[in-house]
Formats: sequence, structure tokens, C-alpha cells
Amino acid sequence: MNLVWQRLTLSDLPLKEYLATSYLRRCSIGLLNSWRQSSILLQWGDVIAAALISLIYVLAPFVSSTLIGVLLIACVGFWLLLTLSDERVPANAPLVTPIHLLVLLYWGIAVVATALSPVKKAALNDLVTLTLYLLLFALCARVLRSPRLRSWIITVYLHISLIVSVYGLRQWFFGAAQLATWVDPESPLSKTTRVYSYLGNPNLLAGYLMPAVVLSLVAIFVWQGWVKKALALTMVVVNTACLILTFSRGGWIGLLVAILTAIALLIYWQSLQLPPFWRTWSLPIILGGLLGLLVLAVIFVEPVRLRVLSIFADRQDSSNNYRRNVWDAVFEMIRDRPIIGIGPGHNAFNKVYPLYQRPRYSALSAYSILLEVAVETGFVGLACFLWLIVVTFNSAFIQLRRLRETGNVQGFWLIGACATLLGMLAHGTVDTIWFRPEVNTLWWLMVAIIASYWRPLHQNSSQAMNSSNPESATS
Repeated sequence: MNLVWQRLTLSDLPLKEYLATSYLRRCSIGLLNSWRQSSILLQWGDVIAAALISLIYVLAPFVSSTLIGVLLIACVGFWLLLTLSDERVPANAPLVTPIHLLVLLYWGIAVVATALSPVKKAALNDLVTLTLYLLLFALCARVLRSPRLRSWIITVYLHISLIVSVYGLRQWFFGAAQLATWVDPESPLSKTTRVYSYLGNPNLLAGYLMPAVVLSLVAIFVWQGWVKKALALTMVVVNTACLILTFSRGGWIGLLVAILTAIALLIYWQSLQLPPFWRTWSLPIILGGLLGLLVLAVIFVEPVRLRVLSIFADRQDSSNNYRRNVWDAVFEMIRDRPIIGIGPGHNAFNKVYPLYQRPRYSALSAYSILLEVAVETGFVGLACFLWLIVVTFNSAFIQLRRLRETGNVQGFWLIGACATLLGMLAHGTVDTIWFRPEVNTLWWLMVAIIASYWRPLHQNSSQAMNSSNPESATS
């Protein structure tokens, strides 16, 4: 059974041996290596790449999607330059992981879906956008292998998210014009301010801040010194408060899933040092306490109670009713093209959806990650996407176990990435913000963080043996 799981998750894939004999690698990698050796600029290639990546996360909340697209093109161009100028012999830290292979497979399925799309031109435009996101992942996975650059990029994002959250809290205290009907007009909360900061939409803001909450939580354990830890704690409080004040139900669900996952993984990390009693009961006690606080908030805080109960109001709530009507149309779209879908992106969706939509229920997407993937690339693409998620989390757990045994504090960033991905999946199950560049770039950053830790399974085993063998450790 263990062998089957390793094959399914590509854990024992001999990537190093394959890359050593790959004709494509020999023909492409290293073409510009001699030039790189004499280039002063490319000697700092990974640092320059980290600066380009940081620029995306610095500007994402404040600029248009067009400018983000230009920065993505710059990142892709620089990734191509670095790849072509790499050394032909693979380094100790592999550039290709099983996660890369699944990302490549998903891209290939999207290409086929575009070729067979009933609206090929629209699908082709969004295939280009998807390609930019996936190559951003490739560049991030490469750069984040350096613990110093990994910490730098995460820290940049956390400081920008703090600025975004502070402005969101200012909107709560001083008021902000609601740019759309974000709450059922008949609800007692119809006049409640839902903060949206610089992003213009409370649901989008919630999706953007969720990684900030989790990463700032684990930063408390990574950053050294009381001043830095106090800053991380401040970030946790401010980001969490701002996310809650978006009154995004999907954001609340995602936040709950992300926080519970982070706590469970943190307890797992510390369990080696805990006494037997706390090793057994710490997780139930902490999770039970958090759920108890949530129940008290639902009982005694009226806005929270009304917003939570509206989740279960089915079609009695206008937002629920809207999504239900969109989903009914989406199910029909999937039924008509179940294998390979209509092609990637909202442009293709906007061309096909009007043929199925209910009167007065227009939509830009399927309001669900899984449904959107099924619409765009069919059940073939959905199966590949789910496979990618399984491989990603399996890889994360294997590397987390390795880092836990060695006590490497960089493992906390891995915990943050895992918890964030689960939270974003939970939020994206009932919302559409996952496909917006402000959030999608963060998703691929989290996947890249996990990929950056990957080591072959046999290398993990040898490292674990060395760490447990004093003679090997000192030799």
C-alpha cells in the first residue's frame, strides 16, 4: 500500500537520473552558460529574480492587472534567461520536482482544452495568462530554495499586507462607500460597512489577507528577537481583524480552516519536546477552545451570528440564491463538455456562459475553484488539479517531517504555506476571487514555497540517518 501511495504521489520518482539522460535538457539547459560565467549581472541572477518577484507582491494590491501582467512577463523572461544559462550538471538542490511535473501536465491539458475550445480566440488569450502564472511558480520555486531569499520575499509580502490591513481598519472606523451590493438588501446587516482597502472588494481582500494571517502567525516562531516577534504578533492581530471586518463568509471559512491547520501542524512540530500528557491532549484542548470561542461569538455577537446563519439560509439569502443559479448553469456547461471543457479563463467563460445562464444571473466565473477548473478543462483537468494538490501536500508533509527531525526553523514557513493553501481552497470552494491576480500570485507563491523544500526520498532517508548517527554527524 505504501508503494502504491509513493507511486501516486511521485515520491520515489528518479528525477535526477531522468534529467541526467534527458535530451531536452542537454539541448536547452546550459546554452548560455559560458556567457553567464563572464556576466557580472547574472552572477546575482537569483537576487535579481527575487527583486522582480518582490516587486509583484509590493505592487499587486495597488495597481491594475495590466501592470501585474507586465511584471509577470518580465519574470518569465528572466526565468528563461536563468534557465538557459544554468549549468548542465544538476545542482544538489533540484530545479525540477514532482510538483513541477504536475504543473506542466496541467498546462498541457489547458493547451489541449484551448485547441478544442468552441471559443478558441478567447481561450488562447487566457492560456497566455495561465502560462504566466505557472512560470511565475517556476521562478519562485527556483529562487525560494535560498532560505535568505525565501524569508525576504515572505517578509516583503507581510509588510505590504500590514499596510493594506491598516487602511482597511481605517475604513471601518471612518466609513467607506460600498461600491456594490455586497450584503442581502433585506438583511439587518445591509448598512454594515464591509472593508475592502485598496482592493475594491471585501471578498478579494479576505482572500488576499488570509496568507498574511497565517504567515505572520508562523513568523512569531521564525523571527528572532522580541522586537521582531512583537511585530509579527501585531501583524497577526491587525490582519485578522481586517479580514474579519470584510464580513466575507468564504473568507471566514477559509480563515478558520487555515488557523486550525496551522495550529495542528505547530503542535505536531513541537510534539517531540512536549510531555506525554500535552502530546496527547494539547491539540484537542486548543482546537476545542477555539471552537468554543467561535460558538460564543456566534451566540453573543449579532453581526457574526447573522452572517454565519446566512450561510445556511439557502435561497433565502440573495447571495446564496445568486450562486445557486450560477452553479445550476455551470453544471449544464460541464454536462455538455465533460471531458476537456471549454478552454481556460474568464474570457472563454463569458463567451459560453450566456448560452446557459438563468435570466438576470450574469457571472464572470463559476464561483468555485473546482467547478471553474471542471468547466475550463473538463474532468481530465480537474483530476490533474486534484492530483497536483495531493502531490503538493504529500511533498510538504515529507519535508516537514525531515525539518522537524533536524529542528530547522525554516520548517515554520512550510507550515504556513500548507495552512494557507488549505484555507484558500476552502474559501475558493464558494467564491471566485482565487482567479484574480492579487490572490492567484499568492497561491502559486505558496505552492512554490513547498516545492522549494523538495528533496528526493532517498536523500531524506540518508539525511535522517546522518542526523541520528553521531559518528556520521561529526565526520
